[in-house]
Amino acid sequence: MQISVVIPLFNEAESLPELIGWIDRVMQENKFSYEVIMVDDGSDDESWHVIETLQKSYAALKGIRFQRNYGKSAALNEGFKAAQGDIVVTMDADLQDSPDEIPEFYDMIMNQGYHLVSGWKKKRYDNTFTKNIPSKIYNAVARKSSGIILHDFNCGIKAYQLKVVKSIEVFGEMHRYIPILAKWAGFKKIGEKVVVHQARKYGTTKFGWERFVNGFLDLMTIQFLSKFGKKPMQFFGLIGTLFFLIGFISVGYIITSKFIQPETGITNKPAFYIALTSMLIGVQLFLAGFIAELINRNAPDRNSYLISEKIGW
Repeated sequence: MQISVVIPLFNEAESLPELIGWIDRVMQENKFSYEVIMVDDGSDDESWHVIETLQKSYAALKGIRFQRNYGKSAALNEGFKAAQGDIVVTMDADLQDSPDEIPEFYDMIMNQGYHLVSGWKKKRYDNTFTKNIPSKIYNAVARKSSGIILHDFNCGIKAYQLKVVKSIEVFGEMHRYIPILAKWAGFKKIGEKVVVHQARKYGTTKFGWERFVNGFLDLMTIQFLSKFGKKPMQFFGLIGTLFFLIGFISVGYIITSKFIQPETGITNKPAFYIALTSMLIGVQLFLAGFIAELINRNAPDRNSYLISEKIGW
């Protein structure tokens, strides 16, 4: 199979018939063998019923239905697990991503050797103040911190070599930073393609301002995990050692001062409290490092989701 198209969705019943028809037309025109994996992230509209109906007409369509809403990262992770194509294309279900981009993505992955190609919505139809400006800010921060030169980390339409999606774990809200996860996993040939951004035809956006706050927090998390995920003691232990040394040196200063000025009480010196606080913080950070090591070595599968139904398998 040449292409797997993974589509996470939440309450997008109106757009699904047009989307699958569009994808099928592109695949037939280019003679691609393909599958479309729609992951229903606990929709409370008719999305799953629409998928069941469409599957009768499109044999390439497969569906996964979550028992409740887990988020886009969870939906992508399950789609990646199920994908079998030589390349995997992700796109949103709201018709703002164009399936006509797929052949060029395929060429960049298969013939130009990219591990991952991210779309860049150079001209956007989103609200300037609520989406475009915040998006520019956090993309700039992501570029600076990761060293990956992409204009739009969170663009829904991307293409991957199959081995890339099988090598990464997408959890929490990490779907925004899949290129960083891929680089962390050793896939460094990451490209970018300008794509057409279509105005939303049905429904309303599912994202608000809170996603940008979460995005920055997730970026901090992923930077920490990339450096210390397998060795948290190196992070906590280093800081703990510094605090402990500050406390130890302060204690030495206090004891020396007591001999020089016996009339001065130890507890009257600010250094006494600095020493106690620093040593306590140092010990706590050491313990945090040991606990993190234990959790890291014994953590159960965190990407486990309740799936109520599957179709097309």
